[in-house]
Amino acid sequence: QVHLVESGGGLVQAGVSLRLSCAASGRTLSDYVMGWFRQAPGKEREFVAAITWSGSMSDYADSVVGRFTISRDNAKGTVTLQMDNLKPEDTAVYYCAASSMWSTSTQGYNDWGQGTQVTVSS
Repeated sequence: QVHLVESGGGLVQAGVSLRLSCAASGRTLSDYVMGWFRQAPGKEREFVAAITWSGSMSDYADSVVGRFTISRDNAKGTVTLQMDNLKPEDTAVYYCAASSMWSTSTQGYNDWGQGTQVTVSS
């Protein structure tokens, strides 16, 4: 099991950028596909972005394509979500997650962080 801790959330205005980080410990990060998910109040947790073990490929939800970028540094044990041009509808708790297989579904991920709140005001 890999231990994940997110950081970088906050309250920002629409249009600005925010950078979320996920620090992994306990296992080798390169053994995992890494994903970011988010959950808004009253809604289901949804896929945001995922990146393959080496970082060679990534995938994004349609709602964030062109605005969010996922990256990883296996040597440092970190995964980053760069969020640009934030919108009020991006407001949610953001979770970092790890999977042994490629997946864009919450069911595909076994290890989760505690989440970090992102609030975007209009």
